[in-house]
Amino acid sequence: MREFWSQRARGLTPYVPGEQPRGERLIKLNTNESPYPPAPAALEAIRAAADGDLRLYPDPECTALREALAQAYGLKKEQVFAGNGSDEVLALCFQAFFDPGREILFAEVTYSFYPVFAQLYGLDYREVPLNDDFTLPLEPFLGGSGGIVVANPNAPTGLPLPLEQIRALLEGSPQAVVVVDEAYVDFGARSASELVGQYPNLVVTQTMSKSRALAGLRVGYALADENLIAALQCVKNSFNSYPLDRLAQAGALGALSQPEYLRQTAEKVTATRQRTAERLREMGFQVGNSAANFLFVTHPAVEAKALLDGLRARGILVRWWDRPRISSYLRISIGTDEEMDTLCAAVKELCSHEV
Repeated sequence: MREFWSQRARGLTPYVPGEQPRGERLIKLNTNESPYPPAPAALEAIRAAADGDLRLYPDPECTALREALAQAYGLKKEQVFAGNGSDEVLALCFQAFFDPGREILFAEVTYSFYPVFAQLYGLDYREVPLNDDFTLPLEPFLGGSGGIVVANPNAPTGLPLPLEQIRALLEGSPQAVVVVDEAYVDFGARSASELVGQYPNLVVTQTMSKSRALAGLRVGYALADENLIAALQCVKNSFNSYPLDRLAQAGALGALSQPEYLRQTAEKVTATRQRTAERLREMGFQVGNSAANFLFVTHPAVEAKALLDGLRARGILVRWWDRPRISSYLRISIGTDEEMDTLCAAVKELCSHEV
């Protein structure tokens, strides 16, 4: 029954997040969360902010957080926007920079929220097929598009996009805004944030949910030319003036105060990723060269859906999509060394049964 639904709501196919189990003791390798806790300074800042001032609205401009982010990236506060997770920031980008009747381009295999945003806001879009090896072809993106959105590293493949290719996108479509979604950049890709001062059509979005282990706070941000940030602020203030609560702003500031902790935990994740990739390759898996906190894997003799179900039965969650080109693949988030050892043992057992 969809009585009273708007025509737009009736036509939507919403994004489906990874399973979030309740009451079960499972190894969660399906939502790319950090296996490690947030920085101690972040937790202490949240505790300190949980006081009587919660009766007051938070700073609608996130001034202190934007100043801290600007300092971290060598930018001005006016070049930084903060929002309720990078999903909200991306949604605001779709509203602020793209118009109906002008085609947006993004990859055929990428973060599946992009077409959802386009449909929600009535925007035209085209999904560009990736190359056979899942790398991004540049030529189809160059020219007179109404906007470009790329993930670096891409999801779910984990493949990074070299900085010179991002430059090519920016210079090849100078009249279009190019949004670079860097949710996983801290695990092995090079950030395009260093290009912000050079290209007025670049927007870089990042999140504190992955490498900074603050998925529960929902903090995201954008780095861009002042003109583009002003557009984001305009849309935000026409929708929700207070997207980040007091605890989220405090926790994010605490996390930014301990950059060494971020570096150490990211290095742990990348080391575990490499070790796990090698073990899976020894079992016959094809494993992409991920620069993210997950692996994208396929086995020539074992169906991905069978592995998904077999792992679920053994208390391990991974991610699978019933979609063209990737239905034979699993995306496996990187957990602790112990969790990945358990995963590899379960996969080995399942493969021995199936082969």
